[in-house]
Order: sequence, then C-alpha cells, then structure tokens
Amino acid sequence: MLSAIKNNLFNIAAFSLLLASIVIFAWTGNYFVLAAPVVFLFFVLLGVNWQMAYWIFLFTIPASVQINFSNDTMAITLPDEPLMWIFLLLFSLVFARNPSTLPKWWWQDKIVFIVVLQFICTIIAVIFSKMVFFSLKFLLAKSWLLVCFFVLPLWIFKEKKDYIRGFLVLLVPMLVTVIVILIHHAILGFKFDMVQKAMSGLYYNHVDYSTVISMFFPLLLVAWPLTKGKGIFVRLALFLIILLFAAGIGFSYARAAVIGIVFALVVGLAIRIRLVNVIMPSIYVLIILAFCYLIPNNKYIEFRPDYNKTFMHKNFTDHLIATFRGTDMSSMERVYRWVAAVRMSKDRPITGYGPRTFYYYYKPYAVSSFQTYVSRNPEHSTTHNYFIYMLVEQGWPAMLLYALLMYAIFAKAQKVYHRLKDKFYRLVTIGLAMTIAVGFVNNFFSELIETHKVAALFYIPIALLIVLDKKSRDEEEKPEDVVRLAQPRP
Repeated sequence: MLSAIKNNLFNIAAFSLLLASIVIFAWTGNYFVLAAPVVFLFFVLLGVNWQMAYWIFLFTIPASVQINFSNDTMAITLPDEPLMWIFLLLFSLVFARNPSTLPKWWWQDKIVFIVVLQFICTIIAVIFSKMVFFSLKFLLAKSWLLVCFFVLPLWIFKEKKDYIRGFLVLLVPMLVTVIVILIHHAILGFKFDMVQKAMSGLYYNHVDYSTVISMFFPLLLVAWPLTKGKGIFVRLALFLIILLFAAGIGFSYARAAVIGIVFALVVGLAIRIRLVNVIMPSIYVLIILAFCYLIPNNKYIEFRPDYNKTFMHKNFTDHLIATFRGTDMSSMERVYRWVAAVRMSKDRPITGYGPRTFYYYYKPYAVSSFQTYVSRNPEHSTTHNYFIYMLVEQGWPAMLLYALLMYAIFAKAQKVYHRLKDKFYRLVTIGLAMTIAVGFVNNFFSELIETHKVAALFYIPIALLIVLDKKSRDEEEKPEDVVRLAQPRP
C-alpha cells in the first residue's frame, strides 16, 4: 500500500515537472527549461543506481559541447560538466561520512601518492596565486575531474564486462563526432585551413579533437585481437571504425597526434620486452641536454625565427616543411612562449604564479626576437607544453611530480602486464598504457589534461592500471594461499 502511494506520488511529481517545463518553455522560449525533467530523472537514478548514472555520464562526454554566456566571458560544457559537479558533491558527502570508503590498498599505491602530492601542490599554488579567483576556479575543476575520472572508476570497473562496456560507452558517441566532423570537413574540401571550422562546435579546436581521438585509437588496436572468434560482422565493423578514426586523425592535420601514436606503439613494444623503464628517463635526459646546450650564453637566440617569413600555411605539406625549417608560425609561437615561461619561473620557482595566470604576466618576459604574427594571443592560450605549464603556474615541485608520474605510470603498466595471466587483461593493460603515451606526447605540445574530454582519457586509464595492479597482485597471492590451505596442519 505504502509502495503504491510512493509510486503514485513519483508519477505525479514527474508529470507535473514535465508539464511545467513545457508551459515555461512555451512562455519564455528557453530550451534549457526542457532539461528539467531529464535532470529530475537523473537525480532519481542517482539515488537508485549511481553506477548506472555514472555510465550515462561517461556516454555524454565525447558529444558534450561548450555553451558560452555573457558575451563569451562565461562558459559551461553541457551536459557533462554539471554531472561532474553532482558526482563531486556525492563523493564528498560519502567520503566525509566514511573516509574508509577509499580502501587502504588504494592509498598505498605510489601513483595515488604522486597524484595526491600534485593536488597539494595545486592547493599551495592557489593560496600564493597572483590571481586567486582564476586559480580557485582551476582547483574546483581539477577536483571534479579527479573525483570523476581517477577515484570513481575504482567502484565501476570490476569485471571484464565493465571494461567492455566502458569501451563501448565512449566509442559510440565519439564515433558519431568523428563521422560528423569528417562529413563537415569533406563539404569544405578537407582543406587544411578549414579544419577549425569543421569541428562543428563538438571540440574546442582541432588540437583538442585530434588529441581525444588519437588517445582512443590504441584501444581500438588492442580490441582487434580480442574480436577474434566474434564473427565476421564484428571484425568488419571494428576494421571500418579503425579506418574512420585513422581518417579523423589524418584530416585533423595535427602533427602531435601522429607522433603520439608512433610513441604509443614504441611504449607498447617496450612493455612487452621489459624495456619501458628506460624510455622516460631517456626523454628527460635529452630535454636536460637540450637546455644545457641552449641556455649558456643565450645560445637559443640563434634559433630565433625571421618575423617576415614565419606565418601560417594553407597547405599541410607546406606546414610540415615549414616546421622542419623553423618557419612555421605555430611552432615558433610555442618557442616564444616557452622562453617567456622559463624566464618567468625564475621569479616564483616554488609556488609559481598560480593556475590560469600565465596569460596575464608572460609578455614582459618574452623575447621580442621570437615574436610571430599571433603573439598578441587574443584567444588567451597558454604555454603549449604541460611541463612548462606546471613550471610557470605551479612551480618546480609540480613539474617534477608530473615527470615522476609519467615514469611511474609506464613502470606500473609493465609490472602489471607481466604479472597478469589473462590475455584480455594483458591487452587492456597495453591499451591503457598506449592511451596515456599518446596523451603524453600531445600534452608535450599543449596543456589539455584539465579539459574534460582529454582528462577522461588520461585519468581513467591511470585509475584502471591501479585497479589491475591490485588484481594482478591478488592473483599472485592466490596460488600460495591454496598451497598453504592444502597442507595438513601439524
């Protein structure tokens, strides 16, 4: 009887909300009002089955779009950003009530320890920020990204079916965006200078787009051997999807995405032959040697571009040639900002200037001989390198922690891969490491980890490597337990 009354009240409330939304929409013409019934149902689902609500949230990420308000001074990404707020609030309440919600083994993981230290560095950088309001907004965004993509997967991905579901939940909407953008770009003749227009509002820019689909691409590659025996139609569908993603990456005209995939293949092979631990130290040594060569006596000045010959090219082939010649505008603009950022960091080496502050302070530190036609920077973009981004905005500790995190991730992937016996989980481990490898390269030429679509493909794989690490260690201990239990007691 009581259950029937509750059901009736729910139906009445839902119908009333739907009717009210339609009436208000008819009166005001505001389309956002129609979202009220959907929000209501999502909250109900959240209370009944929050895991299912999380899967729906993941499904919305690839197709979410940025909506600008107040003459582009305020923006929100719909529908995934409000959902992240909800999950942050939900987790905060649960964790405040019961801190042991997060198991002890999770806290003891080295990667978790590094990420926690990174978050503490961010808090310190916000406290000492030169623009606290902007930095505080960054901290809030970082909080819901970490909760949604680094913490919550701990309770979502438990069995093989969860990994398959997660793959499909992200693949389907992402595939739709790739098809839409390819069609739009085809109408524009696949022109290099039209790639930005082809984004159709689904991504911030072609760099964001190329980073997302190139990070997902390794998962398609490792899915291929797992479809063996699934039937010709499944394999044919996956083959066509791989071709579509490859076309999307190619026609995005993003050099970092292609380099990222090559680097991912190297990482995948290195994991299999137990050599991945030398990759990141080798890269860091090369970077240090480059700095040791360029900084003394200001030798880097010799590589300054010719202002009158450094410009944006309308043809991708010319764009690549110009890159090697040092006459490509986007490449030289990166150097212009890198030089400014490194010089800035000398003034605030420990705490940095604060998250989201680079744009407002870097120009006095720039070297005018590296200027290009886009150095006015009307879009307020930043350093275009995640290491330098951390250095200038959060200080040396934050940059070194990011470098350590990347080493720890690949080292863990290698251990997990060789510890696991199941082919499915071994391939998943390789795929996750390769996804992060693509993200590393893309973020070497940009700083996209704090954008929601890239953050999902960066932090979820890290979270799953931690889960698989625990699974692999449990499997190692099981045989010993069986032997011990089988032995007769004295």
